[in-house]
Amino acid sequence: MEKSRKEAQKEMAERQERISQNLENIEHTIVVMSGKGGVGKSTVAANLATELKEQKNEVGLLDCDLHGPNVPQIVGIDYDKKPKESDSSIKPISTEFGLKVISLGSMLPEKDSPVVWRGPMKMKAIQQFLGDVEWGNLDYLVLDLPPGTGDEPLSIAQLIPNADGAIIVTTPQKVALQTIRRSVNFSKEVDLSVLGLVENMSGFVCPNCNEETDIFNSGGGKDLSDELDIPFLGKIPLDEKIVESGESGKPVVLGEENKASKSFKNIVSEMKKIMNRNSTTPGDDK
Repeated sequence: MEKSRKEAQKEMAERQERISQNLENIEHTIVVMSGKGGVGKSTVAANLATELKEQKNEVGLLDCDLHGPNVPQIVGIDYDKKPKESDSSIKPISTEFGLKVISLGSMLPEKDSPVVWRGPMKMKAIQQFLGDVEWGNLDYLVLDLPPGTGDEPLSIAQLIPNADGAIIVTTPQKVALQTIRRSVNFSKEVDLSVLGLVENMSGFVCPNCNEETDIFNSGGGKDLSDELDIPFLGKIPLDEKIVESGESGKPVVLGEENKASKSFKNIVSEMKKIMNRNSTTPGDDK
């Protein structure tokens, strides 16, 4: 028993070293997470990564939502397009607009194949995504995590201790806002800085008159960020253009400028301000 424990510890140390070496050429690592499902977290992660790419950065997008890997659809990667694999490495898929992407959704035997894995299998997959993917030199690596505070978020926090921080996505309803406290407390427990809170589906923009209606309420994210003393990055409207962009595989920030695309651009701007501030005053916004 003692020998197997030592072997396991040695193996874990070797994996951690491999991951550290593989990620050493990545300047910034950003985690996008949520307390519950259905808040549009993957759409937010994909558009933030795409906007960073549009600003002439080298950007990678890692889909860690192993049970619901929707990122390929959102960024326009056909199911038939697979990452190239060798015995020791995996090459990410590049989108038409230059984003490097890895998702289990591009590796499944069938498009609708379920992922029926327990914790150890999921942790091994994440370790491979971080340690074996040839990310190369990146300015930003954006990680789209599954909802909640389970195996995947915990693994990421342990394997990337120097991540810049987490962006937490919510919707305005009380039931969604209640779960944000858990995500914030989780981040504090694993020493992951909170870069800020994003309120998604905040007001419906009428495509005919362009007026905004608060179908799911609005402003709760800002109030909660004030209460929890974390930055509020901005609101994203409930806009049909975002839905259409997800169906077409072209993130909304790549289209014509509108309220939806502007909201993502503003969130990226606020996020970068906070990251710059944190780099000069370590320990803020923990």
